[in-house]
Amino acid sequence: MVQEGALTALASAADSSQEHFQKYYDAVMPYLKAILMNATDKSSRMLRAKSMECISLVGMAVGKQKFRDDAKQVMEVLMSLQGSHMEADDPITSYMLQAWARLCKCLGQEFLPYMSVVMPPLLQSAQLKPDVSITSAGEDGESDDDGVETITLGDKRIGIRTSLLEEKATACSMLCCYADELKEGFFPWIDQVATTLVPLLKFYFHDEVRKAAVSAMPELLRSAKLAVEKGQAQGRDNSYLKQLSDYIVPALVEAMHKEPETQICASILESLNESIQMSGTLLDEGQVRYIVEGIKEVITASSNRRTERTERANAEDFDSEEDELLREENEQEDEIFDQVGDCLGTLVKTFKTYFLPFFDELSVYLTPMLGKDKTSEERRVTICIFDDVAEHCREAAVRYYDTYLPSLLEACASENPDVRQAAVYGIGICAEFGGSSFRPHTGEALSRLYNVIKHPNALDLDNAMAYDNSVSALGKICQFHRDSIDASQVIPAWLSCLPLKNDLVEAKIVHEQMCAMLEKSDSELLGHNNQHLPKIVSTFAEILCAGKDLATEQTASKIVNLLRQLQTTLPPSVLASTWSTLQPQQQLALQSVLTS
Repeated sequence: MVQEGALTALASAADSSQEHFQKYYDAVMPYLKAILMNATDKSSRMLRAKSMECISLVGMAVGKQKFRDDAKQVMEVLMSLQGSHMEADDPITSYMLQAWARLCKCLGQEFLPYMSVVMPPLLQSAQLKPDVSITSAGEDGESDDDGVETITLGDKRIGIRTSLLEEKATACSMLCCYADELKEGFFPWIDQVATTLVPLLKFYFHDEVRKAAVSAMPELLRSAKLAVEKGQAQGRDNSYLKQLSDYIVPALVEAMHKEPETQICASILESLNESIQMSGTLLDEGQVRYIVEGIKEVITASSNRRTERTERANAEDFDSEEDELLREENEQEDEIFDQVGDCLGTLVKTFKTYFLPFFDELSVYLTPMLGKDKTSEERRVTICIFDDVAEHCREAAVRYYDTYLPSLLEACASENPDVRQAAVYGIGICAEFGGSSFRPHTGEALSRLYNVIKHPNALDLDNAMAYDNSVSALGKICQFHRDSIDASQVIPAWLSCLPLKNDLVEAKIVHEQMCAMLEKSDSELLGHNNQHLPKIVSTFAEILCAGKDLATEQTASKIVNLLRQLQTTLPPSVLASTWSTLQPQQQLALQSVLTS
C-alpha cells in the first residue's frame, strides 16, 4: 500500500512539474522499471498497474528525447502483458489502455509501429456489450453486488455491471486520444473506429461513453482529411472523406435530437461545428437542411426549458438552494446557444449566400433572442450570427439591415462589454458593405460609437476590445461614408484614438487604413497647416515600437517609407517641432528605422 501511494505521489509530482522533472528522471526511472518488470504475482497486480501509470506520466512530463530509450523497453513489457491471459477483473487492463495512450502522446508519430498491437484489444474493450439484468421491481432483495448499479424504470429494475462500462468508457476515450494525436497516421483504423463509435453516440447507459464518442467524431474526419491531402490515404480521395462525413454528420444531428443531458448536447454541437469545418462544401443541401432543422429543435427545446425554470422560480416553495441550481442550468443553456452560434457561423462562412434561404427560416428563431428579456449571452450570440451573415454575404445581406441594425445600435449601450463588442463590430461591417442602405443610419451610428469611445472606463481591460472595435467601425464610416459626415470633425476624433493596442486583428486593419489615407495626403487627416502631423508621427512610432503586433510587415514598411518622405519633404522647422513632441524611446526607435 505504501509503495502504491509513493507511485501515485511521484506520478502527480511529475505531472505537475512537467519538463522540470527531467533532473530527477535518471534517479527515478530504474525503480519504476524494476517494479514493472518484477511485480508479477497476483497480490501485487495493483502495484504493477500503478507503476505503468507512473512511468507513462513521467514520460509525458520529460518528453520523448529523454524518455525514448526507456519507452521502448516499457512497451516491450506492455506488449508481452497484452499477449498473456489476464483475468476479467485485473486492474492492469484499464491502466494499460491509459498507459499506451500516454506513451502515444509522448512519442507522437514514432508510436505508429505499436498501433497494430494496441488497437485490437482497445477496439474489443470499446465494443463491450453492457452486462444488463432486468428483474421486476416488486421482487425482494437488493443486489448485494457492489459492482452493479440499479435503476428502476416503471415496474422493471435494471441492473448494470459498472466495471465493464468503466472499461468501455476508458477505451472509447483512448480511441479519441489516438486519432487526435496521430492525425493522418490514424488513417488505417478510421473505418473500424467510426463503425464502433458512431452507434455509441446514443449509448444511454453511460455518459462518459457518449462524451468520448462525441469528441472523436471531428478527430476522425480531421485524420481522414489530412491523410487525403498528404497522399497517405492508401489511394483514397475526397469521395472517401465525403462518405465518412455522410456517415458522421447526420449521426451527430440525430444524437443531438435525443440527448437527455444539456452538457453533452453542447458537446455534440461543438463536435458538429468542427465536423462541418472539416467537411466544408462536401456537405450537400439535404444535409445542411437536416443540420438546420436539428438546430431549430435545439433552440426550441432550450427556450422551453428556460420557460419552465422561470415558472419554477415563481413557485411558493422556491428556495435559495434551488435558485443556485437554476442559475447553473441556465448557464448550460447559454453554452448550448453559444455552440449554436458557432455552428451557424461556420455554415455561413462555408456556404455564404447559398445559406441565406436557411437563414431566412432561422430568423424567426433568432430575432426573439434580441429581446430585453433575454440573457446577454443570447443577445451576443444572435448579434454575432448577424455579423457573420453581413460579413460573408455582403451586398446580399443588406435586406436584413432593417431587422437587425436597430438592435445593434441599441446594443452599443449594453452593460455587457461582449455584447457591445459584437454590436460595434457589426456596425463596422454594415458600414463597409451596406452602401446606400447604411447611409440613413450613419448619424445614429456615429453618436453610438462616440458614446462607447468616450466612456470614462472605455480603456479598462474588460472594455478594451469593444473600444478598439468601435474605433475601427468609426474608421470604416470615414472610409465608406465620408460624404454623409463632417469629416473635419470625425477624422481627427478617430486619429486621436490611435494606435489600437488590444484587438490585434482590428489594429492591423485600422493602421493600414491610416497609411492608405496618408499616402493620398488626406487633407482631413493631416489637418490645417499639417497640425495633426505630430499625432500621426507619434502613432507611427508607437506602432513600430510594438514589433509585429500592431502592423503587418507590409504596413510597417509603408510606415517607414512615409516617414522617410516626410523627412525629405517637410521644412526642417516643422520636423524639429514634430520630433520634440515624441518620447525619448520613440525618438530612438524612429532614428534607428530611418537610418537603417
